[in-house]
Amino acid sequence: MTLKALTIKTVTIKIYLLTFSFLTLCCSQAFAHDFHVHENWLKPPAGLTHIGNSHGEIAVAQNGEVYVSVMGEKGGIQIFNVEGEYLRNLPNAPKDIHGFEIHQDKSGKEFIYGAEMNGKRIFKLSMTGERVLDIDALAVIPKKYHREPTPFKNGWVPPPLRLTAVTVVDNGELYVVDGYGLDYIHQFSAKGEYLNTFGGQGAPWYFKNCHKISIDPRFSPKRILCNDRANMRLVHLKLNGELIGTYAKDLRRPSAVDFYGDLVAVAEISGRVTILNKAGKVLKHIGTNDVKTETDKNKTPPEKWREGVFTSPHGISFDAKGNLYVTEYNKWGRVLRFDAVAEK
Repeated sequence: MTLKALTIKTVTIKIYLLTFSFLTLCCSQAFAHDFHVHENWLKPPAGLTHIGNSHGEIAVAQNGEVYVSVMGEKGGIQIFNVEGEYLRNLPNAPKDIHGFEIHQDKSGKEFIYGAEMNGKRIFKLSMTGERVLDIDALAVIPKKYHREPTPFKNGWVPPPLRLTAVTVVDNGELYVVDGYGLDYIHQFSAKGEYLNTFGGQGAPWYFKNCHKISIDPRFSPKRILCNDRANMRLVHLKLNGELIGTYAKDLRRPSAVDFYGDLVAVAEISGRVTILNKAGKVLKHIGTNDVKTETDKNKTPPEKWREGVFTSPHGISFDAKGNLYVTEYNKWGRVLRFDAVAEK
């Protein structure tokens, strides 16, 4: 190699390294932010001191409105604006939604996908509440994946299915998890036709409370990310159910996740939210509560709530600006907002 060619090659390598370093720095700066609690963000509906049993999920629509599922008599899906002011309830929303998500179809139109935990139905709702897809899960999921009606020691007889979450891929196919049942994940076509079942408590998945599932958009092809709560881990699966492996472990009983760029926020029901990068590395903990008598339960009363400190995070969502919304497992109903703030 001539001296001139060597010089050109050396300069090219230096330019590449400088470019790579600059891009790395820019990316790290883009995600170098903290989360500050937005105090007293939520204003309950008129006549209510609190929103009600928040054993559910939270999601932010394109227009910035925040959708919160609430169980019980005054339940369904409550909708709030960015200032936390109650706007309305979504018409026709079931009152036993444990998990749901807002998903855009190929045209950019948004729909709400979820499951009735007690009603054992899978649904797709328009943003105005019209039910455009309705699946009788009890009828179409093969009986071999139903739980036997064997009484527990306390006499309670478990239902055959207890569906806890739904997630959707780009072609409209749905995945629904029996997270309070046998931990199976059931796959359906965009038209609601049963396709397949995988996962469960046996090999190679060994799920133990596969609480909620989400499509992880950070990889190509996209993957399923399972909150394997009792095993304290997040698990990646291929869309056909093949196990990829553990993505993160030693968490505080992860209940739900949401994504923002290469970040994932994890709602941990044992009193914490954790931010992970694409490699599964912990970047930040938020709102950590080390008082065990206040976490993992829905009975921590409002007088024990501390601003910016969690009790039992159960659902989680970013908005378009990276602000973070968390709904807790709480019979009074608690929702927290954390604003993304650039670190100094």
